[in-house]
Amino acid sequence: MQIDGHHALTYIAARFAGFDKRQAAVIAYSAQYVDDATNFGVIHFNNGAMYSRISSAHKMLDYRNSEALANHRVWVPFHFLPGNGNKPAGENPTGSFINKLVCFPNSYVAINMLQACAYDFDKPYALHRLGVAMHAYADTWTHQNFAGVNNKINEASNIVSSSKSMDKSFVNKIVNYFLSEAFPLGHGAVLSYPDRPYLVWEYRNGFDRLIKRNNPEIFIDATDKMCRAMQCFRASDLTMNLESMPGLPVDDAEKIRSLLESVKNDNGEDRHKKWLAEIEKGSFSFGPEKVQYTAKGKGSWKHQSIGQLNAVDTGKEVFEYKKSFLSSNWKLFHDALQAHRFDILHDVLPKYGICAA
Repeated sequence: MQIDGHHALTYIAARFAGFDKRQAAVIAYSAQYVDDATNFGVIHFNNGAMYSRISSAHKMLDYRNSEALANHRVWVPFHFLPGNGNKPAGENPTGSFINKLVCFPNSYVAINMLQACAYDFDKPYALHRLGVAMHAYADTWTHQNFAGVNNKINEASNIVSSSKSMDKSFVNKIVNYFLSEAFPLGHGAVLSYPDRPYLVWEYRNGFDRLIKRNNPEIFIDATDKMCRAMQCFRASDLTMNLESMPGLPVDDAEKIRSLLESVKNDNGEDRHKKWLAEIEKGSFSFGPEKVQYTAKGKGSWKHQSIGQLNAVDTGKEVFEYKKSFLSSNWKLFHDALQAHRFDILHDVLPKYGICAA
């Protein structure tokens, strides 16, 4: 997903899960900020205090940059959660180990991730961690059939979609050819096809298997399941019994489906603006609400927390320490990132015989 999914759709799902506007804004901001938290290392303050944070994304989604993007501590816990072939812990999918690493929507692994998140319901960063989990959870749908490692399974050919202009693009075909052969990481070989909510498309993977994708159906299912997961969170259901929850209201689900199919801007930022406009004008039954997102610079969580205006840190900055830092959204988000990654890499995946980074 891009920002239209991770921010706008997450906000909508959170509101229908019963969170109020402020809570939903924190969850949705956190879900999107997973893609924008590109800096890592120690923050230094003028009183001698320090704070160490990790990144959950790289500076740009440049699939040619193998050295940076092959960081399993980023891809595996935050973007390409292994699905174990949708088998429960203790069982293995047919075939080689790579089949354990491929994303599978709403897998047993994903439910275990949600359960780990729910156990932090009383932490100061509970809503921030829920947003981080919603990012990884949503990506199990859009990144399905791909793995966050360099492997032949990620190669793609014969891409055909409902957008003829995309399919006929000479540049895309050339880029796809080189990426597929030379850099089979994640969904790099199919570019942004999985992230465009309106596309219906198909391709052949590196094992010559035909994969068919209906993005509108995938996105509406992901949004409904996110809503159910957040309803479980609010109900303190640590088992994450999604089927016991109502999910999206029927009429609102149809409105979301209609927008997924009709908002066809190539650029995710443009699609995001249209979704925010729909929310602001009251297209959904929770009523008109103004929602904003600023990743970097003035008005961002980072700026509010430590006063940083620049998008990239040099590591030499010394920031003014304020008592409000410890309870700031930016600090709590980074606490949530570290808690999420630790649980995924050290508790959840080992149950499935998966050792990652």
